[in-house]
Amino acid sequence: MTKAISTIFIAGTIDAVWREITKTGEAQKCFFNNVMHTTGLRPGAMIQMRSISNKYVGVVGEVLAIEPPYLFSHTFKFTSYDDPYCKVTYKLREVAGGVEFTLISEDLVEGSKTAKQMTSGGEMIVKSLKGIVENGKPPFGMRVLHRIIGVTERFTPERCKVEHWPLVDVASSPQHTRSESGEVTPR
Repeated sequence: MTKAISTIFIAGTIDAVWREITKTGEAQKCFFNNVMHTTGLRPGAMIQMRSISNKYVGVVGEVLAIEPPYLFSHTFKFTSYDDPYCKVTYKLREVAGGVEFTLISEDLVEGSKTAKQMTSGGEMIVKSLKGIVENGKPPFGMRVLHRIIGVTERFTPERCKVEHWPLVDVASSPQHTRSESGEVTPR
């Protein structure tokens, strides 16, 4: 297993950074313009990152820990890959003049598609988050990527369609169960 860590200084308030990484129902521009959907921001709740059109689910996971505004951790799986779940943790620490933000991706299978995406994507995410909090928009490269993602969305694999990834709170749903790998499936 491998780990990827990306850290950056953001000249902004801890509340502004926290809001950007935990907001639901609107595009999270630092997370490739996806929209977080969840059964609640609490341990055990399920989360999804959906396309802005709400047609595709790119990421699924379960909230592991949340300590506003300092820590948010969840499992993470790309719906387009057969790779196992990994763990993502966001740590925020107030420092002089702003916030130290750290993105940690753990339990990545070395050489997997997920490991490759998380290693390169982590740096893009932290730089985008910095741009959004400090300037109100992500860097130019991320804005271009948002447009490319929007145009190419129709080529997203069938397996990523929202109807294949139910957003349910497994603890309270008798119709669904969670496998040992963490995947939610109908009973």
